[in-house]
Amino acid sequence: QVQLVESGGGSVQAGGPLILSCAVSGSIVSINTMGWFRQPPGKQRELVATITEDGHEKYADSVRGRFTITIDNDKGTVYLQMNSLRPEDTAPYYCYADVERRHGDFFTEDEGWGQGTQVTVSS
Repeated sequence: QVQLVESGGGSVQAGGPLILSCAVSGSIVSINTMGWFRQPPGKQRELVATITEDGHEKYADSVRGRFTITIDNDKGTVYLQMNSLRPEDTAPYYCYADVERRHGDFFTEDEGWGQGTQVTVSS
């Protein structure tokens, strides 16, 4: 089972920064993609940013230039540096991982989600 542990959410004034981190575990051989999604109130879950093992980054248009995603493959940890936060960034943020796992002599590709960490930005 893929396990994800998130940290770093909280409350901040508009314009301020926050950093989220997420560590993946569970017989991980390699990481294909890790990233962050969010689900604003009354809306569907949406992509915030993702990053591949070789560093290819993808951002939602609404956060590009304000958020930066990085990955430490050795630690199995992804970080999201969020700057210039806006009230519309308020949401629970969910970590996602697509990984290769070892089961004895076999390997599988598995996905997992974190439980979510709340980010609240006040005006």
